[in-house]
Amino acid sequence: MASLAPLIAVIGCDGSGKSTLAEALVADYSARRPVAYVYLGLKSGAMGEAIKQWPIIGGWLEKKLSKRASQARDTKQKIPGVATALVIYLLSTVRLRRFRQTLAHRRAGRLVITDRYPQVEVPGFYDGPGLSAAKAGSSFIAWLSRRERAKYEWMAAHLPTLVIRINIDIETALARKPDHARDLLEKKIAVTPVLTFAGAPIIELDGREPFATVKAKATAAIDAALASGGA
Repeated sequence: MASLAPLIAVIGCDGSGKSTLAEALVADYSARRPVAYVYLGLKSGAMGEAIKQWPIIGGWLEKKLSKRASQARDTKQKIPGVATALVIYLLSTVRLRRFRQTLAHRRAGRLVITDRYPQVEVPGFYDGPGLSAAKAGSSFIAWLSRRERAKYEWMAAHLPTLVIRINIDIETALARKPDHARDLLEKKIAVTPVLTFAGAPIIELDGREPFATVKAKATAAIDAALASGGA
């Protein structure tokens, strides 16, 4: 891993401003050196909204899929069937492919800035393994779960040079993302400060501050990390 170029991971709950910050940082650092931007999320919310727009069955199908996704996140429930497990596993495979692209950029000497980063500390959501929270329910799903978790453990073993963690409160998050479910946002807000990313350096930022302030603090932290050996 010593030959890899630096990687800056921007993480935070929906509505914290992480995507806006990541894109702004990419624009700024691109003027100084080769930079690559990688989105390591799944865009499941956007997919749900797209399904909801389907004629006749869109609304019904989106509610059904949302219920199954919630069940898969619940440690007291069972993963609702093989079809759901396969979809979750497929999405994790997509994330793995993007992560391999991230490593390719680093090997090529590009500074990588990611929106989100995989973790194994909190399964079921927040970029963690999707099949490790609820009970498997069958030997095949248990097998899928083990395979999926191994993928996440491999990704998480590649520590970022710096994690920029943006914290936020529920009311601000809802004001910025009124279409998001309050309970899930609350869970993400609660989890955000406890993730360690295997001991990677982390800077804490307040997403309620003006964007210019957040960006200036993030830039200063990145510059310090690069100057201290991350470059």
